[in-house]
Amino acid sequence: MTTPFTSDAEIIAIGEGVVARSLPKPAWTHAAHFAAAVWLVAGQFGLVAERDMPGLIRAYNTSTGVENTDTGGYHETITLASLRATRAFLSGLPEGTPLFAACNALLATELGRPDWLLAYWSRERLFSAQARRGWVEPDLQPLLFPAR
Repeated sequence: MTTPFTSDAEIIAIGEGVVARSLPKPAWTHAAHFAAAVWLVAGQFGLVAERDMPGLIRAYNTSTGVENTDTGGYHETITLASLRATRAFLSGLPEGTPLFAACNALLATELGRPDWLLAYWSRERLFSAQARRGWVEPDLQPLLFPAR
């Protein structure tokens, strides 16, 4: 695996770029989604990840010309599952682990694969309008990351 991040400054720039809606759209990758999640879960910017990330992503999408609809844009179940996974992963790391090292370690797990959620949800259920609008429980196996 290529190490995607080499400094905390990169993680911070992604997080702040989403908040400011200035992150270039091509930079909003799977790795960048988790970088923003790591940044938020780590308590950056005084935000609460589960409360604030949905609105941040919706606003960011709108600013980049992406509509938040039942078929595209913001996805509640994916966002909340990713935040739960991020929070659980970070809780197992030593205190003071640099953000970029934490994010790289997370991306080196199954979470680094964009299709990791399909181990828990069927494609039909995960990509339903209901799952985009709100939390939908997995239908293949339980998500073992606790809700917080």
